[in-house]
Amino acid sequence: MTFHGKDIKIFTCNSNRPVAEQIARQLGLPVGDSEVTHFSDGEVAVSLRESVRGSECFIVQSTSTPVNDNLMELLIMIDAMKRASAARITAVIPYFGYARQDRKAKARDPISAKLVADLITTAGADRVLTMDLHAAQIQGFFNIPVDHLVGAPILANYFKKKIGDNADEYVVVSPDLGSVTRARNFAARLGCSIAIIDKRRPRPNECEVMSIIGEVKDKKVILVDDMIDTAGTLCNAAKAVIERGGATEVYAGATHAVLSGPAIQRIKDSVMKEVVLLDTINLTEDKKLDKFTTLSVAPVFAEAIERIYEDKPVSSIFVNA
Repeated sequence: MTFHGKDIKIFTCNSNRPVAEQIARQLGLPVGDSEVTHFSDGEVAVSLRESVRGSECFIVQSTSTPVNDNLMELLIMIDAMKRASAARITAVIPYFGYARQDRKAKARDPISAKLVADLITTAGADRVLTMDLHAAQIQGFFNIPVDHLVGAPILANYFKKKIGDNADEYVVVSPDLGSVTRARNFAARLGCSIAIIDKRRPRPNECEVMSIIGEVKDKKVILVDDMIDTAGTLCNAAKAVIERGGATEVYAGATHAVLSGPAIQRIKDSVMKEVVLLDTINLTEDKKLDKFTTLSVAPVFAEAIERIYEDKPVSSIFVNA
């Protein structure tokens, strides 16, 4: 690609180097020369080994596990670039940690997502580029521009090829009431019907399926969610549509593969035939299963970065996507 004015540089911390390298490759650029290490006491050390003075810099870093280490790496690299006179710094955060702590669910709760937004802004970021925030209103926690990408078109394109001309055989299911809008939009992309799992959560990270709203009998089900954490919601929903609803097959699609605690074993033991994930979080070898299909977000982020650099609208990426 041809750049104008000041140069553009893509840097990465440690959480998701493969995606950063793919983004840079899409743009025809090298990954910036930097090193992020830790002192013996755990403190983060960042070294920028090339000049960023007057450059437009993009730092790719998912704030996934270990969340606090990865967040500090991002903050310290932003600070390093600010002090090195970078022209503009964009934090590219494919997965934004702490996004589920976006409100006071009970008395004396913190709103950690707002705190993280303030930290990123205070560190010196001029802009944030992210994908599928757990709560879209988190964009309003920032006092800097936030470009919010969505993963649904990437997942939908994959399932469109799988479904072919047999959309009437499939139904998109929301695993809980909070994901209904996402499932409805996803179903519209595929031309499928929709159903909803109604559940309650007696304790954090535990859920109990109550009923299925909609018809899934003799259908192939596609469960859609923004993230898979402990996989309890997803696996319970998959079990319910088979045992209670009479579905024939179950597939799942999600943007963020958090996969904490018992998630891997639950998915391995579940009735789901395939789980389609985006690579916003880098999966370690111990978290890879034959059931997983991973799709790249690099082309979408690369196009967004190009548009940000050239001061073009980012929203048009998903028009008719």
